[in-house]
Amino acid sequence: MKITTQIYGKNTKRIIIDHLLIVIGAFILAAGFVLFINPYNIVPGGVYGLGIVVHSLIPAIPVGTFGLVLNIPLTLLGIRILGSKFGFKTVLGMILTTIFMDSLTYFIGENDPLGLQNDLLLSSIFGGIVIGFGLGLIFKAKATSGGSDIVAMIGNKFTKISVGQFLIIVDSVIVLTGLIVFKDWKIPLYSWIVIFVTGKVIDIMLDGISYEKALIIISDKHELIKDRILNSLERGGTYLSGEGLFSGEEKKIIFTVVTRREVATLEAMINQIDPNAFLTIMDTSEILGEGFKSLEEKID
Repeated sequence: MKITTQIYGKNTKRIIIDHLLIVIGAFILAAGFVLFINPYNIVPGGVYGLGIVVHSLIPAIPVGTFGLVLNIPLTLLGIRILGSKFGFKTVLGMILTTIFMDSLTYFIGENDPLGLQNDLLLSSIFGGIVIGFGLGLIFKAKATSGGSDIVAMIGNKFTKISVGQFLIIVDSVIVLTGLIVFKDWKIPLYSWIVIFVTGKVIDIMLDGISYEKALIIISDKHELIKDRILNSLERGGTYLSGEGLFSGEEKKIIFTVVTRREVATLEAMINQIDPNAFLTIMDTSEILGEGFKSLEEKID
C-alpha cells in the first residue's frame, strides 16, 4: 500500500507539473507570436505561420483560430496513421495556444505593439527566443505543438526522408507562401531567422547548456593519471582497451568526463605526469549519471 501511494503521489505530481508547463508554455508561445511575429507578417512555418498569411488575406479569420482549425484534422489524421501519440496534453496545448493568441491579439492589438516595425531583425530574434521557450515547456510536458510536426511524421512514415528534414521542407514551403503573398523578399529571410533561433532555444530547453567535456586520454603512465583523476579531481572514468595502429601494442585508454573549469587543471596534471600523452577533448550535449544530473531528474 505504501509503495502504491508513493507511485500514485509521484504520478499525480508529474501530471500537475506537465499540465502547468503546457498552460505556461502555451501562453508564452502565444505571446511570442502576438508581440513579435504576427504584427510584422513574419511567417515562421507551421500552422500559425500559414494562419498569418491567411489572416492578411482575410482579416476576419484570427491567426490562432485558423491554426486550431488546421490542427484538429491534422491531429485526427496523425492518430489514424501514426497511432495515439497525440493525447489529451497535445490537444490541450493547441486549444490553449489558440485562446491565448486570439485573446492577446484582442487586448493588445496588431498595430506594432512594441514599436519594432523598423527593426524586424530584433523582432525576429526575440520572437524566436520567446516562441522557442514556450515550445520547449510544452515539449518538456511530453506534448507536441501539432501542425507541421504531424505532417513531417506522416511524411517520414511513407518516405525515406527524416522527420527533421521533412519538417524543414514543410516549413520552407509555408515561408515561401509568405513571400508570394506579401511580395517582399525580406519576409522569408526574417522567417528563417525565427525558425533557426526557435530550434536552438528548444534544444537548450530540452538538453540544457552543457559545461562538461569528455576526454579520451592515451598514455603509458595511465596509472598515475588515473590516480590524479580519482583523488585530485574526485572524478570517475572508464578504462577502454585499444591497440596502436602502427606499433600494434595494447593500450589502456582512459575515458572521463569533467566540467569545463576542470579541463585546464587536468591538462596541467597530465602534462606534469606525461608530456607525450595523447588527449582528445570533446564537447558534450548532455551528461547524465553519477556526479552529474541523474537520469531520473532528466525523465522527471
